[in-house]
Amino acid sequence: MVRVALDAHGGDLGVEAVVDGAARVSLEGREVQICLVGDVKEIHASLVTKRYDPAWVQVVGADGFVAMHENPKEALQKRPNCSIITAARLVADGEADALVSAGHTGATILASAQAFSLLDGVRRAALAAVYPTENRHGPKGDPFALMLDVGASVNVSADDLVSFAIMGSAYARIVSGNESPSVALLSNGAELNKGTATIVEAHKKLAASSVVNFFGNVEGLDIPKGTVDVIVCEGFLGNVVLKMLEGVSEVVSDIARDAYARKFLWRLGLTMLSQGLRQLRTMTDWKQYGGAPLLGFDKVVIKAHGRSNPRAIRNAVRVATKAVEGDLANRIRTDLETLKVGAS
Repeated sequence: MVRVALDAHGGDLGVEAVVDGAARVSLEGREVQICLVGDVKEIHASLVTKRYDPAWVQVVGADGFVAMHENPKEALQKRPNCSIITAARLVADGEADALVSAGHTGATILASAQAFSLLDGVRRAALAAVYPTENRHGPKGDPFALMLDVGASVNVSADDLVSFAIMGSAYARIVSGNESPSVALLSNGAELNKGTATIVEAHKKLAASSVVNFFGNVEGLDIPKGTVDVIVCEGFLGNVVLKMLEGVSEVVSDIARDAYARKFLWRLGLTMLSQGLRQLRTMTDWKQYGGAPLLGFDKVVIKAHGRSNPRAIRNAVRVATKAVEGDLANRIRTDLETLKVGAS
């Protein structure tokens, strides 16, 4: 049985969406115990309106939560027993195996840093994200690839980028079932001497290692193409790229919707392209993936999108469950030790 501590608060759609997602998981016949953490009265008020299996749902009380507009450090100091900290403590104390939250990203990172330990060989945790791609990945043909870091770091060293590559590769192997995911550094050119001094040094280290299936450098145009399974970069750049990808997919949908409403010929053309548009919507639908990992800690942490609906919450819990069953932390630990031995 896998036990998941699920932060009931903080997401844009509120407690209702999180509880609904948990209820769906409880009815799937999987041995997944959900610990809904937050305001007990509010959670129970939502649960009574849902069809769920009470054998797989537990409610744990917490004192407040971190809202999206708040400074995460100040909010956690003011509310040391808020939902995200309480959920993280459950995992740290062994009462749960994984943490899932659709709440404040900064608060999730800080709470995890307070409650968990970094793995040996990891200097910085990395927040990963999935992004839609043209090419399919892994034996299941996933329309997503992984990028990290997308917000947990700013200034990184070459060794940090190497550890990001190892962590992203391990995660892709477990979640996508891809035994040898291709890994690349995001740079301004494919040549090994392109990029900052940090990228050039990381390239040399990864090229000399057999721990990951290193592809080399990729450029921005390779991201939507899905040239590789895992793209590695520092957090500031990764966050900018991620927001751009989200914005482009939303703009395309808005343009198509506006065109359909305007003229008959446009509607006719869009109808002829309907299969392609449906494929585009499916490819850019992050809800089907649910969440992405915060990697580098000795516990599983999955950050769901702030706008997660019940389907996305349910899928985030499933991703967390898969990461626990695949022994993600120990997989990363083993790969880091192999790298260290190979370098000595």
